[in-house]
Amino acid sequence: MIRSPRDEQASRRTISRRAMILGTSQLAFVAVLGARMRQLQVEDASLYQTLAEENRVNIRLLPPARGLIHDRFGTLIAGNEQIYRVTIVREDAGDTDRTLDDLSRLIALSGEDLARARKELKRRSPFVPVTVAERLSWEDLALVAVNTPALPGVTPEVGLSRFYPLDKDFAHVCGYVGPVSDYDLSKLENPDPLLQIPRFQIGKLGVEAKMEDRLRGHAGIRRIEVNAVGRVMRELDRQDGTPGDNLQLTIDAGLQNFVQARLAGESAAAVVIDAENGDLLALASTPAFDPNKFVRGISSADYNALLRDKYRPLADKTVQGTYPPGSTFKVAVILAALEEGLIDPEETVTCRGFIKLGNRRFHCWKRGGHGKVNLRKSLQQSCDVYYYEVAQRVGIEKITEMARRLGLGQRHDLPLSGIAAGLTPTKDWKLGRYGKEWLVGDTLNAGIGQGYVLASPLQLALMSARIASGRMIVPRLIHTINGVEQERIDPAPLGIAEKHLQQVRDGMAAVSNSARGTAYRSRITEKAFRLAGKTGTSQVRNITKAERAAGVTRNRDLPWERRDHALFISFAPVDAPRIATCVVVEHGGGGSHAAAPIARDVVLRALYGKLPPLSAYPANQRGTIATMQKNLVLRDNGYASQGKIRT
Repeated sequence: MIRSPRDEQASRRTISRRAMILGTSQLAFVAVLGARMRQLQVEDASLYQTLAEENRVNIRLLPPARGLIHDRFGTLIAGNEQIYRVTIVREDAGDTDRTLDDLSRLIALSGEDLARARKELKRRSPFVPVTVAERLSWEDLALVAVNTPALPGVTPEVGLSRFYPLDKDFAHVCGYVGPVSDYDLSKLENPDPLLQIPRFQIGKLGVEAKMEDRLRGHAGIRRIEVNAVGRVMRELDRQDGTPGDNLQLTIDAGLQNFVQARLAGESAAAVVIDAENGDLLALASTPAFDPNKFVRGISSADYNALLRDKYRPLADKTVQGTYPPGSTFKVAVILAALEEGLIDPEETVTCRGFIKLGNRRFHCWKRGGHGKVNLRKSLQQSCDVYYYEVAQRVGIEKITEMARRLGLGQRHDLPLSGIAAGLTPTKDWKLGRYGKEWLVGDTLNAGIGQGYVLASPLQLALMSARIASGRMIVPRLIHTINGVEQERIDPAPLGIAEKHLQQVRDGMAAVSNSARGTAYRSRITEKAFRLAGKTGTSQVRNITKAERAAGVTRNRDLPWERRDHALFISFAPVDAPRIATCVVVEHGGGGSHAAAPIARDVVLRALYGKLPPLSAYPANQRGTIATMQKNLVLRDNGYASQGKIRT
């Protein structure tokens, strides 16, 4: 087809415009490219020269500050202290052995430190920092910092570590932290990356362990630039982590310190609970240990000494220890009988010192017997024969049902380690455990808190609180988290007739306030603070017929580990109970002389909010009490000024 001259001219103009547009675009692209190349090669030359020397950016986690733990009044129980340490990264260090040798010539490193560091370097990923030494002096840290150009992969750091200013007072309650172990990691399906940080500390025991997720916090991020030899050139960016939650316990540190001091020298436990709302005011177990040693790395000698100690300082006896409750259990037995209508409070049982069941005698603690005994006298003088009779009438199923209603035989939901359930036996339990039928003799033993029955000091204190209040008190240990008060369960009625509870309370009041009461010597003379209680003595050995005929060997004449356990439960004041307690002294002998005096002192300290005045004690005991108070090793830090039980 022949095109006209006009069409050809129009076509040439179109081609010329396109060529100009294309050419202009190419020129613009070349100009931009040239400008960018100039920026890279001239203006940013120094930056990229550094990168060309194999510099790179590393991202490292920053451990958050662990949450603090305080007592109910704000006293610090667990805090964080600043420490200096040195870490090494394998992929940055190159020849780690040479670097460690060079480092050991600068600061004192033991063979154990070097061996541990080399082992960790082999186990950890190449990019994970490994701690070589910590808790260095400022001089040592400065010396390492000055020499870092000659120490590839080595970084001096400032970190935080846990410390416990009240050391032994809260060793069992608060517990302690320690470095993450392979065992710790094996228990987790998706471990927090924080746990890979060298020597990162997590809770190992007590509140520290049970509240780990709240106390730990969340990691921060640090972006750093390192060169080819692993030396940190600069910090590019930092995002600090989120600190862990701060906890406030229901425990009163001043009371806790007093109880620990009062129990000193014994293998013992004491629990103090608010009888109105269930707040735990003291949980003391002796002997204790210094948790700071575990944080810093306890020596083999110190740890073995704790393991070999027959008083078991590592065990929290308040919740882990279970003991035959002895005569303290009688309050549960008599309540079961009253609720079932199987005994009248004024009905008497004649105690001749024993009862016979078939060919076997079941003895009362008083060899000559108590004569005619009613409910009040049975508690006041702790007559065993009375409770043999009552237990037979009630039967083990109803006794156990009442014991569980009072808080025994169950694990209570608290952030503590190794809480024991104790044991409130039934016929089915014995059949399943031993393949044997339940015997009437088993019921008689249970009636005086022996045989298969086991309870912890926490459970016994709770039983006392429930009897005192008539409500289903639930123990609570965490008061606030980040200042927000935690839920407190409003206790429901116990479901026991008030008149029956009052009859038991009257009997417990007689124990401490009537001249023939088993704890009369441990009475409180201040009328506003009168004490109600129940003594208990639980046997840990069998007494043979021959020994009984010749005269039962006194506890003080037996080896320590064969002596009876001493127990005492109580509440006060009698007319308006505010606190309830339990004291257990392992192998202490009788509850009346070993446990009751301690409980009396603890109750007075809790009610007065300070060292109790001598006027609260019987006049003939004030000299002895004054000496005891003078010899107590207490912390002088203003505890006495708190002066109240609840905030």
